[in-house]
Amino acid sequence: MSETAGQYDRLIALFLDMMVVDRAAAASTLKNYGRDLQRFALFLKTRGECLQTAGADDISAWLVDLEAEGIAPSTAALKTSALRQFFAFLYEEGLCADNPALAIERPHARRPLPKVLSEIETARLAEASLGSGDPKALRLRAMIELIYAAGLRVSELVTLPVSAVNAGQDALIVRGKGGKERLAPIGEFARRAVDDYLGVRQRFLPRGKGGKAPAPSVFLFPSRGKSGHITAARFAQMLKDVCARAGVAPERVSPHVLRHAFATHLLSGGADLRSVQQLLGHADITTTQIYTHVAQDRLQELVFNKHPLAAEKLLKSGK
Repeated sequence: MSETAGQYDRLIALFLDMMVVDRAAAASTLKNYGRDLQRFALFLKTRGECLQTAGADDISAWLVDLEAEGIAPSTAALKTSALRQFFAFLYEEGLCADNPALAIERPHARRPLPKVLSEIETARLAEASLGSGDPKALRLRAMIELIYAAGLRVSELVTLPVSAVNAGQDALIVRGKGGKERLAPIGEFARRAVDDYLGVRQRFLPRGKGGKAPAPSVFLFPSRGKSGHITAARFAQMLKDVCARAGVAPERVSPHVLRHAFATHLLSGGADLRSVQQLLGHADITTTQIYTHVAQDRLQELVFNKHPLAAEKLLKSGK
């Protein structure tokens, strides 16, 4: 069965429209999915098939071709995800007789373990950021405390609206990936650091016309740059600059490392994985499971101290 370019373009466009409306997919996701599906459609054409008649063997053959090209397992997993969601959509909409992607196992990619700072190192970074206590130091201290206290993505931190930190509130409403909102509690140290910063925030507001009065800004961390707020790259550089005073190697520190620290320190302190998933804003708990490596020592201690057989062994030893 043949399928014209116009026909598969239409099917792919319908799928991408659904991703926008139902799942609030990011522009980069739409671009990648569209490209992968177009490429798969062209591959099917060489096999005399089309998107609506493709079988599991066609998908497997394409993945074998991709592997032969030397693509990483993580990249193959993303492309497989695009196909699984696309064929699920076609089947649910009655545009194909079955879902061939159900028989395809997602390639397993080994995730690198995240870099982790200790609790002491994280505290040293926050302390060192204060420096002489000038406005820039107060701003950096507030940013470090917030990203660590709430486990924010750096994109979430730099675009936080000033309305997110109303006086007296011990939590933020954070708008994460796909526009999804979550509640992010913050502790006393972060609350105090933000309050101190708010006292000097006006210093960083863009100048009004003619350079006379500061122009208002919706951002908690405004900037006079094009974006209107501190950029992720600028914050990353600010972190590197403070590392020497904190006694922490700069190559071990980045905004995302502070988010990792938030998750690992919670788990090592006894938090359950599901709660950490919700606090991080992960859609899938498998994304959060990468942090469980830090809990191994705590789990071992739990078994030795709490398991009935461990207690019996202690009794027999006379301890």
